[in-house]
Amino acid sequence: MCSLDTTELLLMVVSQVFSPWHDFTGLATYATERYVDVGQPTSLSHPQLLAEGEITPGITCDEYISRRKRLLELLPEKSLAIIASAPVKMMTDVVPYPFRQDADYLYITGSSQPGGVAVLSEECGLCMFMPDPDPHDVVWQGQVAGVEAALDFFKAEKAFPLSKMHKILPEMIGRASRLFHNIKTALPSYMELEAFRGASLNNKVKDLSRYTHEMRWIKSPSELKLMRESASIACQSLLQTMLLSRTFPEESKLSAKVEYDCKMRGAQRMAFNPVVGGGANGSVIHYSRNDQKVRAGELVLMDVGCEFHGYLSDLTRTWPPCGSFSSAQEILYSLILETNKECVKLCKPGVSIQQIHNYSVQMLRRGLKEIGILKDETSYSYHELNPTSIGHYLGMDVHDSAMISNDRPLQPGVVITIEPGVYIPISYDAKDRFRGIGIRIEDEVLITETGYEVLTGSMPKEIPHIKSLLNFAHSTATEVPDLSAVFS
Repeated sequence: MCSLDTTELLLMVVSQVFSPWHDFTGLATYATERYVDVGQPTSLSHPQLLAEGEITPGITCDEYISRRKRLLELLPEKSLAIIASAPVKMMTDVVPYPFRQDADYLYITGSSQPGGVAVLSEECGLCMFMPDPDPHDVVWQGQVAGVEAALDFFKAEKAFPLSKMHKILPEMIGRASRLFHNIKTALPSYMELEAFRGASLNNKVKDLSRYTHEMRWIKSPSELKLMRESASIACQSLLQTMLLSRTFPEESKLSAKVEYDCKMRGAQRMAFNPVVGGGANGSVIHYSRNDQKVRAGELVLMDVGCEFHGYLSDLTRTWPPCGSFSSAQEILYSLILETNKECVKLCKPGVSIQQIHNYSVQMLRRGLKEIGILKDETSYSYHELNPTSIGHYLGMDVHDSAMISNDRPLQPGVVITIEPGVYIPISYDAKDRFRGIGIRIEDEVLITETGYEVLTGSMPKEIPHIKSLLNFAHSTATEVPDLSAVFS
């Protein structure tokens, strides 16, 4: 009988336990390969995330270069654009908050790291000023992208250490007739330069966002692929959370569950702190405490979204964890559901968010009057029950392309949300059975050439589906497999 050494035996056991989910043979080979660490995933360091030729997962080098060219085409002649990365924000003196890159900086450069400043002009193309190497920071925080990575990986035409920006940038500013920068991430390191201050005094400095938001408004096929996956992750995770809600009707646990499931399915982070409002907390539009129990007979409103390689999802569902709606809850829920479905039908090229919003207000005013909550359809008190818009643009930010008006006619490739709701405070002058009820039903909708595609259509919202799922989950007392295909 032949003998096995400890390593061989361990590999055999591990391969049997984890097969077919993990290829440990390939992992062992991958772990011994040498590659240049640029401070973020590459196709060599993370082949499971990026294909060859991609700067960030799903977005190729060619697409980033085309974005830079497109921005220069949109800007006035002889313009200079300055885009700084997002700052690092500190929780304590030594503990930073999790870093998220500014959407414009990521959209143009592909860099997900802090500390850089990108400059774009027809004369020099993309010039990146990168953080100076610091051996102490490398030991404590790991490698970051430098000048070489800017040239070789991010494909900048020029790159310099950040410490040289005060010498190089003033000359670039002096040759420009117009200057644009990202006001949200503006840095004293360039704003205090004499050349910049002079341009500002001469009214030559403007906000770059009106141009970058225009570009980001219509998504490319590769962006839409990432957004579909982000929506799918959020739907699957919220469905599993819904099924758990009868067993664990606590806001904190439901918040933890949806975040866990999103990250286990590949999301890097949540798009925002989950809104988990049980009972009257659901009538607080952006409730975020998530620290209360959901009592028997109450609804829970969950507004969630996740980030998948820079692209966000955003959806809301409201349901009774106990498995059945009261008559008052069902009346209000049916009104919101019908408004949601009718507004989704309006989504097509040429129609604006504002037009859809106006239609939703008419529907809700009429419905709330028929129910007896509003005295008449013109009552100003409607705004106490729903002060929100019917939706917003969605993409790399939750409220994406904020510089684009809601009056703009929609075009194919634009993604919006449709989210009618009603939020009745306990103090509102209505029948007791309606007080303290908050309901929102939110979907992501992609505008197509012929109409629309609901990206969150796999998440159930019909009353019979919700009741069946909750009661089935309670009777089996186990996590149900992904049922999203049934409802899509």
